[in-house]
Amino acid sequence: MGELGFHWQSLLVYLVNFTILLVFLYLLAYKPILRVLDQRSLRIKDSLEQAERVQKEAAERQAAFELQLTEARRANQAQFEEAQKRIAQYEREQKERADKLVGEELTKARSEIQRERDLAIDEVRAHFGELAITAAERIVRRSLDAPAHREVIDQVLQEGGAMGGRRS
Repeated sequence: MGELGFHWQSLLVYLVNFTILLVFLYLLAYKPILRVLDQRSLRIKDSLEQAERVQKEAAERQAAFELQLTEARRANQAQFEEAQKRIAQYEREQKERADKLVGEELTKARSEIQRERDLAIDEVRAHFGELAITAAERIVRRSLDAPAHREVIDQVLQEGGAMGGRRS
């Protein structure tokens, strides 16, 4: 094998050197490297567990927040509906009150109109009675011919118009 540049003695020396290097590395470096790798693995595992815990807590908080938000919306909706009912009730009460006041005013106005109508009718009757009496007195004092009678009626009506103007 010497022809190929391969020597058994050199190979044996290389093999012994490599074995010594492996034993030396195993005793001095392998255990500390494994310990560092184990520590790093534990830190990564702890970090992942902590991230999962934080994520779980965030999800729980989000769910609690959504629940509170839903409850708040329901409460607001209930308050809104209650307010709408109160507004509708208030509007009904105000309309009933206004209708009642309008009815009372209308009844009062009709009563006042009827009273004034009755007074006006009574006044016209009294005035007409006075006119009739006055006309009758003048007719009796004068002759009963048609033109004189017509003249007395016109005169009484004119005086009645003048009296009616004074009374108003």
